[in-house]
Amino acid sequence: MTVMADIEHPADSGPLTVHDLEGMPDDGRRRELIDGVLIVSPAPGRRHQNVVVRLWRVLEDACPPEYDVLVAPFAVHSGDDTELQPDVVVGRDEDFTEKDLPAPPVLAVEVLSPSTAIYDLNLKKAVYERFGTGSYWVIDPKEPALTVFELDADGNYQQAAKAAGDEAIELERPFPVRIVPRELLGRLG
Repeated sequence: MTVMADIEHPADSGPLTVHDLEGMPDDGRRRELIDGVLIVSPAPGRRHQNVVVRLWRVLEDACPPEYDVLVAPFAVHSGDDTELQPDVVVGRDEDFTEKDLPAPPVLAVEVLSPSTAIYDLNLKKAVYERFGTGSYWVIDPKEPALTVFELDADGNYQQAAKAAGDEAIELERPFPVRIVPRELLGRLG
């Protein structure tokens, strides 16, 4: 993960906004904004993308009609100073617009990469918790392993489940789905 500082934005003009992201180059990097601070990540690798695509398929196959499952790049907004692009996002169909999800997702998923792991496990997790995103999943494609965090009654994430390798995990939130982490790697597993 890198924080980009060499963009055309005068130092005295205040924090960046979601509108500022629209004028940035489409160069394969992921640009996210957290409380007005720009976070730029490199394009993901093959293993990462295999997991994203296979997880999308598993979720899409289990998804009831009142939800939709999308993959990055797709923006999740909270106000004018925060835009995230989870690797996989599930939201209520009625909450999506054509270009973004301006409401808390019911599920946000991040697949760890060497350049984003600390960010995904800490900062991004805290932002989704603040949004009120019911479930936050983190997938480590190296093990492979899936860790599930869910909001408790006080609005804080608690680890609800974890599975690794060939271990199957049966989840109920946001809808019933069965996942085997190694299967998400396909032939790379």
